[in-house]
Amino acid sequence: MNRPQQQTPRFAHRARVGTRWDDNDIYGHVNNAVYYQYFDSVINAYLIEQGGLDIHRGDTVGFVVRSECDYLAPVAYPGELEVGLGVERLGRSSVTYRLGLFDPRAPDPMAPCALGRMVHVFVRRSDSRPVPLPEGLRRALQALQFDSADTPLGQVTRI
Repeated sequence: MNRPQQQTPRFAHRARVGTRWDDNDIYGHVNNAVYYQYFDSVINAYLIEQGGLDIHRGDTVGFVVRSECDYLAPVAYPGELEVGLGVERLGRSSVTYRLGLFDPRAPDPMAPCALGRMVHVFVRRSDSRPVPLPEGLRRALQALQFDSADTPLGQVTRI
């Protein structure tokens, strides 16, 4: 697995996730599909805690419409990882997230094990039609926007 040539983004939000026994596959490392679960969990925890997203009763919900991941180094159970979260693009009803997965036990804990991107489109729960981002969500997402190389790494939270 090769490291990307581009500079690793500096993420405004970082959260810890623990690997689970069933995350490992037959090859002894976390299966590629599980990375998306880590990313999705960190995104949604942030939206709920910082943006006021009500996943059970709210009128607005987010649908993932695109996702991609570059796998750069394997991770495995047992362990605790860090997911960096930032906003690459903020639209009227959509947001493009940029994510990084880091292993604090790695020889270089600042080098990502994976870099991902996910796109949410926010829709009305009743008919799945796109709607403008509610103001609370927009403010929370604006706080994550990449604006320069000086963006702070931010606090690490545990989900």
